[in-house]
Amino acid sequence: MTSVNSTYEILANKVLNRNVDKTWVEWAYEMLLAGADNENLIILAGETAPYNEFELRELTNKIFEELHIDYSNTEKIIKSYASYLIDKAMSGEIETIKVLDTLKDICIELDYEKYLYHFYSLYFAKTDLLDAEDQWYIDGVDRSNIDSAIADYFVKWKIENKITPA
Repeated sequence: MTSVNSTYEILANKVLNRNVDKTWVEWAYEMLLAGADNENLIILAGETAPYNEFELRELTNKIFEELHIDYSNTEKIIKSYASYLIDKAMSGEIETIKVLDTLKDICIELDYEKYLYHFYSLYFAKTDLLDAEDQWYIDGVDRSNIDSAIADYFVKWKIENKITPA
């Protein structure tokens, strides 16, 4: 199957039941450029706002079925997306705080899912330490070591969550 890196985000959006938006249209275009040959991808790539959510949900369901993209395992999809975001942060493509913010939001959306909760804590520890001397989310973390605590956790996450691409 042809795939592009943004598939991780699209699958996360799908399992989180988020609205189809411009991100999905851009993904369809990237997939076509990568060699995916699919009539429904062509249709999605040509969509413009305002988006008809009902039609586009049906269209994306067809695309996933035709491309044999399995999105039945929410935990695997979210962990794959988290690993993808961590890779982006570790390479400097995305700011660490933006990755933590995204994962914190998903943690909340999934009712404080245990496997995401430390990202939630790291986000609030980091944001508290931007404005104050202390934070109360993670013992032993302060302004002098918050960034290394985040980097260390990212490495730990990658080691503990060897995820096969979605």
